[in-house]
Amino acid sequence: MAWISTSNATESVTFKDIGYSTPDATVAEIDFQVTKDPATAAKCSVKALDSKFAVVGWKVVDIAPNAADAGSDGGRTTVHRATVRTESQAVSGVVDSCWIPDAGN
Repeated sequence: MAWISTSNATESVTFKDIGYSTPDATVAEIDFQVTKDPATAAKCSVKALDSKFAVVGWKVVDIAPNAADAGSDGGRTTVHRATVRTESQAVSGVVDSCWIPDAGN
């Protein structure tokens, strides 16, 4: 696991895969949790993989700031679901990385 440093070292984001489902050969749903400052926005890249671990779908998900009463841990940890279009049947889905975008991104 690699950490990407930013100009503001106090802002960090972590993630944890929760699960996935593949309703059909064209879609994967990836469930994950994100822990960050509730007032901060983040982005996470998620990917769907086939049985040979090849990427068959990929997407960047915007994680908006949230209220302190959302999720758990005073709003720091929230659960998200990303729907990813796939080019063939996926057998798993994971979060690749999450980060705090630079101002203006």
